[in-house]
Amino acid sequence: MYRSKISGVGHYVPTNVVTNKDLSKMIDTSDEWIQERTGIKERRWVVPGSDDTTASMGVKAAKIAIERAGIDKNDIDFIVFATLSPDMYFPGPGVQVQKDLELKTVGALDVRNQCSGFVYGISVADQFIRTGMYKNILVIGSELHSKGLDKTTRGRGVTVIFGDGAGAVILSREEDESKGIISTHLHSEGEHAEELVLKAPGMGTRWVSDILKDNDPNDESYYPYMNGQFVFKHAVQRFSEVIMEGLEANGLSKNNIDLLIPHQANLRIAQFIQRKFGLNDDQVYNNIMYYGNTTAASIPIALSEAWENGAINNGDLVVLAAFGSGFTWGSVIIKW
Repeated sequence: MYRSKISGVGHYVPTNVVTNKDLSKMIDTSDEWIQERTGIKERRWVVPGSDDTTASMGVKAAKIAIERAGIDKNDIDFIVFATLSPDMYFPGPGVQVQKDLELKTVGALDVRNQCSGFVYGISVADQFIRTGMYKNILVIGSELHSKGLDKTTRGRGVTVIFGDGAGAVILSREEDESKGIISTHLHSEGEHAEELVLKAPGMGTRWVSDILKDNDPNDESYYPYMNGQFVFKHAVQRFSEVIMEGLEANGLSKNNIDLLIPHQANLRIAQFIQRKFGLNDDQVYNNIMYYGNTTAASIPIALSEAWENGAINNGDLVVLAAFGSGFTWGSVIIKW
C-alpha cells in the first residue's frame, strides 16, 4: 500500500468582481444584510459570452496545479472532476478536461456531491493511489453558478451566496507513510435531500419538455432552493462530528490541527466551528468574503490560496471538511 500526497495546487477565478453593492442594484438587499448573515463582501461571476465555463475554468486551475507538481501532463493517469454545474447535462466535464489538456486516453470520473464534491473526489483518488492502480491523479472542483441563479428579489436568499471559480490538485503516489493523506471520512443523510435542492430539469420531477410546455414564468423548480436555517443547524453539527471523527481515527486531537480549511458555505458556520475547537485565526483559512460559496470549488480554491500565502508548511496537519446538499459531508486528514 502507498500513501497519496498533494503534490501541486492551483486555482482560477473570473476577473469580474460582483460586490454586495452591485447586487443591491438588482435585488432588494444591502451590503449590511448580506455580510451580517453570510460574511460575504463580494464574489466572482463569469462575464456572459466569455470563454469561462465550468470545464475551462477547471482546465485553467489544472494547468497551474500540474506545473506546481513538477510533472508532465502526460504523467496524469486519471481525472476526477467534482461539480454541480456541468457545461452539459451529459457528458460530464471530466472528459472535456481530458480533451482540452490533450491528455492520453486516461479515465475520467465525474462526482456529483455538490459542496462536499471535492472531499469525495479526493477520497476516491486517494483509494486509487493507495492500491497502486494510479500514480498521479488530477482532482478538480469547479462551479459556474451565476448563469443559474434567480437574480430577482425572489431569489435573494440564495443568489447573494454563490460565486464562480475552480480549484485543482495533483494527488501523487508517496512511499513515505509519515506524510500525505492519512484518512478520509464520508457520510450522507438522504432524508434531508430536498432542504437544499435544484429539482429541474430532472427525470424524477420536471424534465425540459414539462418546463417548455408549461412556460410558467413563476416556475422556481429550476432555481436552487435552500432551507437556510435548517441547513445551518445541520452543518455546524456535522462539521464538528466529521472533523473529530478524522482526528480520533488517527489518535489525534483538536490541538494537533495546524490548519483547518472548511468548505466556504457561510462565514458564520466557519466561525462557530473555530470557536468550538478553540482555534485561532491563523488556524482556519477562510476566503468566502471575496469569492462567496463556490461549492465543489471552495476547498481547492482555499487550499491553493493558503499554500500561496504561506499558511501551509511541511509537516503541518491540515484538515479539510465539507457539508452540503444531499445531505453529504466528509473530512480529509493530511500530513503536509
